[in-house]
Amino acid sequence: MRSTYTYPIGTPGEKWGDAERIQWREQTSIKREYQQEVVPKIQALSEKLNVEQYGALSYDESRFPLFCIKSKNWDEDKPIALVTGGVHGYETSGVHGALKFAATQMAHYSQYFNLVIAPCVSPWGYETINRWNPLALDPNRSFYKDSPAEESANLMKLVASFNKDVLVHIDLHETTDTDETEFRPALAARDGIEYIEGMIPDGFYTVGDTENPQSEFQAAVIESVSKVTHIAPADEKGEIIGSEVVQHGVINYPMVKLGLCGGVTTCTYGTTTEVYPDSPKVTDEECNDAQVAAIIGGLDYVIAKEQLSK
Repeated sequence: MRSTYTYPIGTPGEKWGDAERIQWREQTSIKREYQQEVVPKIQALSEKLNVEQYGALSYDESRFPLFCIKSKNWDEDKPIALVTGGVHGYETSGVHGALKFAATQMAHYSQYFNLVIAPCVSPWGYETINRWNPLALDPNRSFYKDSPAEESANLMKLVASFNKDVLVHIDLHETTDTDETEFRPALAARDGIEYIEGMIPDGFYTVGDTENPQSEFQAAVIESVSKVTHIAPADEKGEIIGSEVVQHGVINYPMVKLGLCGGVTTCTYGTTTEVYPDSPKVTDEECNDAQVAAIIGGLDYVIAKEQLSK
């Protein structure tokens, strides 16, 4: 459905230049603080797990250090499992779901995997509740060589530092009502294209990789999450956010082609989760629990499939 809505920045049909990007950045504001809400939770894990700084954002290096949490007893014989959250900083349960998994489940799963969790890839976006970074770039479309997005480039450097390929990558996201009220209209304005209104699905779903869909793995994630929250149904076209539903609660994207975080590794098993926090059927904590359940479902499947031992 086409919309008559006009975004307040830029000229319709014309791509933004530097002036429009600056205008967009100047209308953002700090709404919550990374150093108060996220960093203390990360540091609290340092006694039981390894907390490492893998970079910092040049916008304010002291305000925006980038941390990852690693298994305490790294074992070269174990496969690597990567969990990423907050690639889109405004997607709150991605950040706090990753941290809850680290606090409650990481010790158990470290028996099978060398686990790495990057809980808040985009802390500026977390603070301003934004999808983009200050340059009006989407980190989750910027995972490619010589990335202009610092958030993406820093995570790619972290992945490159691993001594082997990643076996499992679970990237935690949300689909929110503001995707349609703010972020997709802003994207259309930035790129000088027409905004065509879409539908936000009510429920959880996952995004697999078109080139490596791993349908059984996706099904295991969906089954685990269904014990915590409801799964998004397909719309009347058999789609979710404009993509074909290939199995219950699952769509696929070409991860590498689109520069998505889901393509940052060459993993065998990968999924991008999508929680719907604006549903009247869920609480914030249930959204965090859904992210934890997604990780558990995926890892349990891989343990069984690959016959991993402690």
